[in-house]
Amino acid sequence: MLGDLLDGAWQSIVFGIVGVALMAAGFLLVDVLTPGKLRELIWVRRNGNAALLLAANQLGIAGIVFTAVLTSYSSFTKGLASTVVFGLVGLLVMALAFLVLDLLTPGRLGDVIAAEEPHPAAKISAATHFGAALIVCACIA
Repeated sequence: MLGDLLDGAWQSIVFGIVGVALMAAGFLLVDVLTPGKLRELIWVRRNGNAALLLAANQLGIAGIVFTAVLTSYSSFTKGLASTVVFGLVGLLVMALAFLVLDLLTPGRLGDVIAAEEPHPAAKISAATHFGAALIVCACIA
């Protein structure tokens, strides 16, 4: 019994590390998609547009990891591999959704996200990111 408990705790730690790494990759993705440094935009300049997009991205990745773990294979290794694969697929789909939205709208979406003043397009972009993640969650389930 103690062995099962320790095994489960260890697996939780590993899945947690993978989840945090995927969320860090999500941060880097949003940083690449938006002009300027995301750390400065949000934490120094307090840019609400960039913060909203990053929050949607982080929640989306967390949702993908959650779904992948919840529906995981009985084999720890296969479950971990599928979590990594679906997390990376989620990041790719979210980036694609951002780029498609950018093509469909006037101007550069990244510039709108980096703008100081609140912009309604940031809400649409955040919803697009999160919606893309939900699509990946449905594919997992």
